[in-house]
Amino acid sequence: MTNLSVNINKIALIRNSRPGNNPSPLGFAEKCLKNGANGITVHPRPDLRHIKPSDLVDLRKITQEYDVEFNIEGNPFEQEDNHYPGFSKLIENNKPDQVTLVPDDSNQLTSDHGWDLKATSIELKELSDTYKNQNIRTSIFLDPIREQLLLAKEINIDRVELYTGPFAKAFENQDAKTLKIYEEAIHFANEIDLKLNAGHDLNLSNLGTLINYGNIEEVSIGHALVVECLDLGVEETIKRYLKILE
Repeated sequence: MTNLSVNINKIALIRNSRPGNNPSPLGFAEKCLKNGANGITVHPRPDLRHIKPSDLVDLRKITQEYDVEFNIEGNPFEQEDNHYPGFSKLIENNKPDQVTLVPDDSNQLTSDHGWDLKATSIELKELSDTYKNQNIRTSIFLDPIREQLLLAKEINIDRVELYTGPFAKAFENQDAKTLKIYEEAIHFANEIDLKLNAGHDLNLSNLGTLINYGNIEEVSIGHALVVECLDLGVEETIKRYLKILE
């Protein structure tokens, strides 16, 4: 079964639009975990527009209580800035089960491309080795390009998270050529025994197609899942995702 990690950034974004803590990211996370989600993902950004560093301690505790994965995403090269302590300090202070490294700019709206390992493989391997010494799994955000997947295998990264934004757009537009690129990338990763995660713009409509392409360890889903919860409720939404992922 592919694991479902729920990205709760969108809940924090709504919370931050008013004073107080409503809706509570921690409360939403617990609802998802009570209904069977396999983990929680957060992506604290330097501009603090959604998940804040102060949220992480309680989220780490609740994932430990439910014995599920805590995944922190971010650009590992982000330095301390105002109330943002820097990515390395966030990891050091909260010891997640997994870090997902993304090449986002500081004020980027959302992730929209993977790493170029031809330029960054040495730095990312050094980071991965550092995290392994802390018993933290490393996943890196990549586009579905065979050469990039092979480089990830060569530097012994624990996992690759396939950036699935173009897949979701191709699914919506019935773009068979782009869908084939993802299918072949997943087959290739499976062939070379490179473990895969996947995330971005996945939803209840397109997820089943992606999962049918091959073995994927985990999907991280936030925006669409939160929107679907507005229509279906948390319990029913999580139930439907888990049914697809069985």
